[in-house]
Amino acid sequence: MTRLLIFGLGYTAGRIAERVRRAGGVVESTGRSGTLAFDDEAAVRAAIASATHILSSVPPAHGVDPVLARYGDALEDGWLGYLSSTGVYGDTGGAWVDESAPILGRRQPRNAADAAWLARGARVFRLPGIYGPGRSPLDRAASGSAHRIGQADQVFSRAHVDDIAAGVFAGFEAPAGAYNLADDEPANQDRVAEFAAALLGLPPPPIVGLDQLSPAARAFYAENRRVANGKAKRVLGWRPRYPDYRFGLRALSAMTSPAIVSAAPPAASSDQR
Repeated sequence: MTRLLIFGLGYTAGRIAERVRRAGGVVESTGRSGTLAFDDEAAVRAAIASATHILSSVPPAHGVDPVLARYGDALEDGWLGYLSSTGVYGDTGGAWVDESAPILGRRQPRNAADAAWLARGARVFRLPGIYGPGRSPLDRAASGSAHRIGQADQVFSRAHVDDIAAGVFAGFEAPAGAYNLADDEPANQDRVAEFAAALLGLPPPPIVGLDQLSPAARAFYAENRRVANGKAKRVLGWRPRYPDYRFGLRALSAMTSPAIVSAAPPAASSDQR
């Protein structure tokens, strides 16, 4: 029986936990919705000792990886996994990157954590923009918070949260190493926002200048890359159920509650620019 210990039961890790439970496994976890307190060292170390698989989704904090800093000495045996980010590749000017690309991301603590988990023999899942139920361009369009930036050349990769869960689950039987879990079609964010709005019968979101965005958002849009998923397909036998944003958003639209649709702002007579 799979006994999975998750450090940091958040949105994505929660979907992974659901998949493991459906397969008959047992899941323990830290985090607000978890079963263990991260600081309860005796309980956490006991869970580590009994786990067959250990997965961390905890990002670096104050320049260090909290899981490795506190429990790294206990993570010597068994299956290890880490949810990292394709942001470790940095800006490639729109070029494709795979797992052999150098780590040049702007967030040095994330780069270091990615490398540290790899050095421990973990399966490091590098994740792009994540969307799914309750967290998608559809929700932003419905709330009126969606926007476009008017940069046609800027692209990035994304993945449906359930495709990520499937990839991590497939990784339970895979060798150690880095794996990109991204869909097949990197796309311009403006096109995605327009498609989501159209599914809800709304006009395209307004275009906003980069100077109107937060520093974090500006830094995000300054990067431009296409993430290749060929290794995950070859080694994990994984295929995204939602190979591009259109498949994913149509599926989410079909399950969107009437409350979400009714919360959508009224259609404007013309695009706001």
